[in-house]
Amino acid sequence: MTDHVLIAGPASWNRIVELDRLPEPVPHMQFALGDWETIGGTSAGKALSLASLGRLVTLHALLGGDVEGDRVRDALTAAGVDLLVGDGVTTERHLNLMTRDGGRVSLYLATPQPRDEPPSPEAIAAMSDAAAIVLDLAPLSVDLIPAARAAGRPIWTDIHDYDGTAEFHRPFIESADAIFMNADGLGGDPLPFMERCIAGGASLVVCTLGAEGAVAVDARMQRHRVLAEPVEVLDTNGAGDAFMAGVLDATLAGADVPDALRAGARHAASVLTTRHLHPSLDAVLG
Repeated sequence: MTDHVLIAGPASWNRIVELDRLPEPVPHMQFALGDWETIGGTSAGKALSLASLGRLVTLHALLGGDVEGDRVRDALTAAGVDLLVGDGVTTERHLNLMTRDGGRVSLYLATPQPRDEPPSPEAIAAMSDAAAIVLDLAPLSVDLIPAARAAGRPIWTDIHDYDGTAEFHRPFIESADAIFMNADGLGGDPLPFMERCIAGGASLVVCTLGAEGAVAVDARMQRHRVLAEPVEVLDTNGAGDAFMAGVLDATLAGADVPDALRAGARHAASVLTTRHLHPSLDAVLG
């Protein structure tokens, strides 16, 4: 088995608008603290983090033949990410309204068009010898689940703010060996849900808790906690993706769960100091 990781899921071109508070749902005027354009997408964030850690990584994503798609391709390639691009006709674009404490409203301006074709043979081949397969929430990744399971490699997924009922998330949860999430959607203690995932066949479930760090449950139902690394926060975009990438990289290197969680916390902290998904983009995008 190689140290190669295959990631399938979203990559986008985003405009970030920083605000002192998120807008109230009433007509009003509000001044931005700043704005900039950058790469977005949870899969792009994980790929950038793994590449920066020295891990060979291929990102399988849908991009369009438009200006935004060219920007995403050029920046990710310059940052050391190997791309396996499918034709999405249109590149995904977001307008993200952000506050420095992590509040966010994401407005989807464009999404790739649905693919009416079988999964990419190149992606299937890349999964066959991967050390791990990361399937992020996207129609592209849903179509890859049967092939990923057939490959027999560890499957990692990120279900973000899953509310406990959304049907789209279920195939990812049922297929994954390692599940990452945050507690925003569950509205309470995430541990009962996490333990149900372990009982259902997962070997690791991790819930990030923002400034409070993260909690994990392993295959033996043991609970683990890690504190967030202290850092002066510039922007919170990509921190969760960096945390998962740090845990994955450490796990592939042989670390146990506590050490892997600490590696994830350290890498997440490094991302909080840049306006981009990862500091490696600072030299690429400015």
